[in-house]
Amino acid sequence: MARQLPTVYEVAQHAGVSTATVSRVLAGNDRVAPARKEKVLAAVKELGYVPSGAARDLAARRTDVLGLCFPDLAGDEETGTDDSVDSMFWYDEVIRGMERAARRRGYAVLIAASHASDDVDLVANVAGRCDGMVVLARTVPVPVLERIAARIPAVMLAGPRDPRETSGAIDHLVVSNAQGARELTGHLIRFHSHRSLGFIGGPDSPDSAARFEGYRSALAEAGVPVPDAPLAMGDFSTAGGRRAVRAILADGRLPKSLVCVNDQTALGVMQELAAAGLSIPNDVAVTGFDGIQVGRHVRPALTTAVQPMKLLGETAVRLLEERIAEPGKPAEAIELPVRVELRESCGCSVSGD
Repeated sequence: MARQLPTVYEVAQHAGVSTATVSRVLAGNDRVAPARKEKVLAAVKELGYVPSGAARDLAARRTDVLGLCFPDLAGDEETGTDDSVDSMFWYDEVIRGMERAARRRGYAVLIAASHASDDVDLVANVAGRCDGMVVLARTVPVPVLERIAARIPAVMLAGPRDPRETSGAIDHLVVSNAQGARELTGHLIRFHSHRSLGFIGGPDSPDSAARFEGYRSALAEAGVPVPDAPLAMGDFSTAGGRRAVRAILADGRLPKSLVCVNDQTALGVMQELAAAGLSIPNDVAVTGFDGIQVGRHVRPALTTAVQPMKLLGETAVRLLEERIAEPGKPAEAIELPVRVELRESCGCSVSGD
């Protein structure tokens, strides 16, 4: 039996506003008073309303469109420059993988960048125009995503199942973050005899936490003291990597190797170390995580754990397609393997010898 979907009239009644006000809020009209906008968005959350996009029953129509939502990327506040270009590398490769897989199956991809974790109107509007959607972890609160998943298929990308989830309707797709970081760290210890290592982390995210735990596991296995927190923190950008190195150097605590939470952080770390007159890997070895293409072309080339970007996109599309065909199927949680690629930044030759 089909679910009874809330209507725009119910949202308006619940918020105590007109249907025109609801429409303006969900269209992103800035002329709506902030207090009224808050009431409308609260009603949308509580009722689980998803705009239809064309006033058609969401359960009965097909758009042949898949949605992808991820956080918007800000510029570098410290320097006044825009780091969104280098911060887009990982996103760009994920988007490419999803677009290729979707196109082969006859779907277009609608992409939206959310400016804040409570940007409900944007995500709801995208959901209302799609047959299914992929949402990067931490883009929207779990309750909002659950309400969307009750109406269209949804995949959480780069985030494990959240204990707050109750519906079991959200598929999850992650990579082996802990394993990759553990292998990278173990390589530095076993093959390069490094006992002085530091981890440069990122902002609060499942990926960052899992990679730090993988790093800690490798230290514990080798009998190296295990820290409770990263040596320094970045923000997944090259600018964040540069700031992290400056803080490390200012404190006089530079280790023999730096394990970075992602490639973009590692690229910034390498830039700042070079600016300080330090040689990589002779003075400091550096590793990244993700496998973005630019890591191959810097000198020294970056040792990293390579995510299967193409497979991420293909798997996300497959999960959506399967749930579109069978809405009641059990949710899946899939972990894709990563591949460690050894290059010069850790002290290996090009061939990894």
